[in-house]
Amino acid sequence: MADRVELLLLPGMICDAAFWHAQMKDLSGLANSRVVEFGSLESFEAMADKVLTEAPAQFALAGHSMGGRVAQEVYRKAPDRVLKLALLATDYRGHVTEEAREAEEARRTGILAKVEAEGMEAFAKGWVKMVVAPANMENPTLVNDVVAMMTRQTPQMLAAHTLAGLVRTDYTDMLPHVAVPTLIAPGDADTLRPVSVHEEMAARIPRSHLVVIKNSGHMVAMEQPAQVTDALREWLFR
Repeated sequence: MADRVELLLLPGMICDAAFWHAQMKDLSGLANSRVVEFGSLESFEAMADKVLTEAPAQFALAGHSMGGRVAQEVYRKAPDRVLKLALLATDYRGHVTEEAREAEEARRTGILAKVEAEGMEAFAKGWVKMVVAPANMENPTLVNDVVAMMTRQTPQMLAAHTLAGLVRTDYTDMLPHVAVPTLIAPGDADTLRPVSVHEEMAARIPRSHLVVIKNSGHMVAMEQPAQVTDALREWLFR
C-alpha cells in the first residue's frame, strides 16, 4: 500500500524488539514497522548513524528511553528525513555539573562490577523492580518477559549503552527547533524518567502532544501496550 507509514522503532538500554512486540503487531495493518537495535555501539551519535543508514528516505520515528535520546540525535542530524517524532519515557538533558557526571560514572562502574560478579540474569531480576511499576510487578508474564529480554543482552552491550549515556548530548537548545508533530509519552509511575521531565520537553517542542500512560512505570510499551498503541496510532494518523 502506497499510503502505509514507514515507522522506525528504537528500543531502550539493553532492550530489543520484544519491547515493541505489541505495537508491531497492532499497527501491522497501518505501518511498515521495523525495530533498529544498537548492539554494542558506544554513543548516541553512532546509534543515530546506524538508524539513518537502515532507514528509508523519510520515516516516522519513535524511541523509548535511550532510544528516545537516539531519536533526538537522528532528528538533529537529519531533520528533513523525520516526518514525525515520538519520545517515550526518555529525557533530553545532559549532565548539569561535572559532579553529576562523576556520580553517574561511579554508578555505572558499580553496575558493571555487579554484572561481572553475578551475571546478566541476576542484574535483570534486580533492575526490573526499578523499571516496572510496583502494581505491575504482580503480573508474572510481564516481569518474566522483561527479565528475559534484558538477559538476552550481553554485558558488553550494557557497558556500551551505559557509556553512551555517560557521554550524551544535551538537546535543550534543539527542542524548540523540532518542527514535526511530536508525541511525548511518559509513564505516570516512572521514577527514572518522571512525567515532569516530559512536561518540560512538551513545553519546548512547538508541535508536541503529551500523553501520560496510566498505571505504568518505565517500560511503557510492555506494561500498557494498548495505551501506547492507541497513542502511536493517533500520532501517526491524526
